[in-house]
Amino acid sequence: MDTKKKVLSGVGVVAAIVAIHFLYEHLRYVETDNAQVEAHSVLLAPKVPGFVTKVNVVEGQKVKKDDVLVEIDERDYNNTLRQVKGDLASLEARRSDAEKSFRRISSLYKSGAVSQQQYDTSSAAAQDVRSKYDALSAQVSQAQLNLENTKVKAPSDGYIAKKSVEPGQLASAGVPLIGFVSSESRWVTANFKETDIEDIKVGAAAFIAVDALSKSDLKGTVESISSATGSTFTLLPPDNATGNFTKVVQRVPVKIKIDGLTDKDIEILRAGLSATVKIRK
Repeated sequence: MDTKKKVLSGVGVVAAIVAIHFLYEHLRYVETDNAQVEAHSVLLAPKVPGFVTKVNVVEGQKVKKDDVLVEIDERDYNNTLRQVKGDLASLEARRSDAEKSFRRISSLYKSGAVSQQQYDTSSAAAQDVRSKYDALSAQVSQAQLNLENTKVKAPSDGYIAKKSVEPGQLASAGVPLIGFVSSESRWVTANFKETDIEDIKVGAAAFIAVDALSKSDLKGTVESISSATGSTFTLLPPDNATGNFTKVVQRVPVKIKIDGLTDKDIEILRAGLSATVKIRK
């Protein structure tokens, strides 16, 4: 009997300690497991259409800023550039002749040797050639830019998260070919209940547990608290004026900066990984 009492007493003590611990944690922290690792990610699309000649990356590959990821057939763009450059060179000679002629007529006009009509005609001719030259110069610049845009480049150091392009494919301007994730930073977006928001302050210490990392909790800092709930900007936001209202506790996104991340941590912390976050009140 004494042994049984001792066991029950021990269990009671352990239960009390656990209860006190959870109460302490509840009073000291707000916690949620509705949190995800975030990163700067973008869908890369060509700015010009054409047939893909080379794909220089595979999914998961690490790349450096300005690495060429995809190449589009540049022959048509090269031909266009050569043509407009040739037209510009021809027009340059005409512009030079027109300006020389105008300077000569202008000098004669000042001395009264030519009429107002001759002066106006020469001025209009020079201005017309200058306008055409400027327009053609703009075409040369655009043709040069189009040629450069036949190469889809990495906007920063990062990783190829998704590749949906193969050589021979006809690429369209603005249609994504590569899913890219930057390696420059990682942060966590934690969606806290609206009832917890009053206990969260910008600058508060945060502790982050990510299943993908075997190390102990990461430390972080609350960087910002969204001014709207997560449902505000959904494709079909709730309309509570319809009469079919069911009260649901809303979630407010909180951005948390992760402190002391190493390059290895960033490699492991993929965008979208789940996390558990505790924030000190």
